[in-house]
Amino acid sequence: MVKENPGKDSFTRNLVIAVVVGVVLIMLVPTILSKQTNSSAKIPANVSADRGYGVVFNGDVKDVPVVDIYEDFQCPICMQFEKLNGQYIESLITEKKATVVYHTLSFLGPESINAANAGACSADEGKFLNFHRTLYANQQAENSGAWSNDVLVVLGQTAGIASKNFTSCVKNLAYKDWVSNVAAAGAKANVNSTPTVFVNGKELDRNTEYFSADKFKAAIERG
Repeated sequence: MVKENPGKDSFTRNLVIAVVVGVVLIMLVPTILSKQTNSSAKIPANVSADRGYGVVFNGDVKDVPVVDIYEDFQCPICMQFEKLNGQYIESLITEKKATVVYHTLSFLGPESINAANAGACSADEGKFLNFHRTLYANQQAENSGAWSNDVLVVLGQTAGIASKNFTSCVKNLAYKDWVSNVAAAGAKANVNSTPTVFVNGKELDRNTEYFSADKFKAAIERG
């Protein structure tokens, strides 16, 4: 008869547990880090840390729906969403019928970071909506090299932005840390795809309400 060695079994079991725990912690680290924000990051105009570091329009208007739009400027589905609903959303802003918060995420890599940073620079110039519209009108294939900072400066000019401050802001990635904060805040809100839209804190159904102009409008008006 072979004599059992409980000490060896115990050691093996503890080793397995330690390895499993270690793997779980390694998997959690990116998630934890992705939700951390940098409170010292430079913040562009019309941005509120309390609103997930989004670019806010009509933040002081009372008794209107609050619409949070999470997007990535390289996202082709976001472009479709913008084509269908962009004009209506801008009308909500100009007519002060809603508080609209744009959260420019950067899921798709360096060119998304460039574009989100440039969007922040355009907010400083009071031209965010113009630039937002221009980016989607000129969207190219993801990570194709189309959105270098030099190209984004030119697109800014197309959107009516010609200042040296804008050029410097874009080329120096002045709001790169802010872009990271938007991503971290999006992670805290459990946003993992774009576009994602919330009305008064409730997520709309992307399958039924994003790509029907009538249903999207009804969802906003319903609040």
